[in-house]
Amino acid sequence: MYAPLLTKCICVLVLLSVSDFFVPKSGAQTYSITDLGTLGGTSSAALAINASAQIAGWSGTTSSPAVAFRYSGGKMNSLGTLGGEYSEGYGINKAGNVVGYSTLSTGFYRAFLWVNGTMSSLGTLGGNYSAATAINGAGQVTGTAATTANLQHAFLYGGGKMTDLGTLGGTSSSGYGINTGGQVVGYAYLANGAFHAFLYSNGKMSDLGTLGGSYSRASALNDSGQVTGQAYIAGNTGAHAFLYSAGKMTDLGVLNDIYSEGDAINSSSQVVGQASVKNNTGYVIYHAVKFSGGKAVDLNGLIPAGTGWLMTQATGINDTGQIVGIGTIHNQQHAFLLTPK
Repeated sequence: MYAPLLTKCICVLVLLSVSDFFVPKSGAQTYSITDLGTLGGTSSAALAINASAQIAGWSGTTSSPAVAFRYSGGKMNSLGTLGGEYSEGYGINKAGNVVGYSTLSTGFYRAFLWVNGTMSSLGTLGGNYSAATAINGAGQVTGTAATTANLQHAFLYGGGKMTDLGTLGGTSSSGYGINTGGQVVGYAYLANGAFHAFLYSNGKMSDLGTLGGSYSRASALNDSGQVTGQAYIAGNTGAHAFLYSAGKMTDLGVLNDIYSEGDAINSSSQVVGQASVKNNTGYVIYHAVKFSGGKAVDLNGLIPAGTGWLMTQATGINDTGQIVGIGTIHNQQHAFLLTPK
């Protein structure tokens, strides 16, 4: 697939039983799971959800590996493309407007905004490509676009204009999340070649630091300005999900291995994402997780037994606690929706 330089998800296909890797937690919040299906192909991924349980993502079709969709009222609908073969939906706001990227007939790709059945290009920062990752209720959009120097920079789009958010002293940056106030998070390179999570607010990009290592990346933030993402720990021996709040970055923990990441956060500070899991043979895969009480909780242990699902990543959570993401069912990658019981 012709894909943009940024990606919100690690789509890990595995054909293993989940029973070896988790133990259901007594008294924990449990969920029902809904298979969102596909648009006729064999795979799909859910990447964002709004308060009305409308969902954005991508699905394979009979003719394309990936086309952006909006799932609403129990039905998955294709959003089409900007003339090319592929598109992916990354973000959705309360009005049900979707952003993402689509290839053009030329083969390049552009950030798009889909409103009321029409997909429009958001342009670039002077280069040949762009991709949008998130949209707020006011219609402001963030993502990544190529500059005239063909560098990758985070942008903020609003009022018909795309603004370059710059970097932290290095050459590149990417925007991943935006809140109601127009604050943006993502990652940006430093002059020394490392990259750090950033928060862009009131015209200024601020470095959020790390958990002791050299690198970090912010994925999402809520309207209170709390941020989640992934940061390396001391010695760069692992990378953990974090919650950044009131000027402090807190380690959210892992499962039984060294990697985890926070991919979405709601207004109640609930964070979801994924974490690596090592089985008894040393083989490592990823499981969808929810971070609670400073610990990563495997979501696979919180759905009914015998469903056949292995959820590999949770990519979105709304304020009612509904969670969307990616998993495998019947040896195929499908988008899922979890609803609290």
